[in-house]
Amino acid sequence: MNRNFRSASLSFFFVAVFAVASSFVFAQNTNSSTGQMKAGTKEAGKAGSTLGHNVKHGRIVHGGKHFGKHMGKAGKHFGKGTKKAVKKIIS
Repeated sequence: MNRNFRSASLSFFFVAVFAVASSFVFAQNTNSSTGQMKAGTKEAGKAGSTLGHNVKHGRIVHGGKHFGKHMGKAGKHFGKGTKKAVKKIIS
């Protein structure tokens, strides 16, 4: 009986810890200038990796198309981040 109680309480503890931790992760503000820059960097990384993957499998045109789409999204994020940073510096 004591072993079952300990196991159940330990399980409840871990569920509670992960629930609280996940709420902190989702509460991060990615709309800041640094968040936008990080998102742009991640998107640029995805562009290169998908291009390499598609070229490796012989889909050069398909890879180029998706590379352009990812780089466009990365540029959009960099532009938003720059705008927010300049606004913050000026005001």
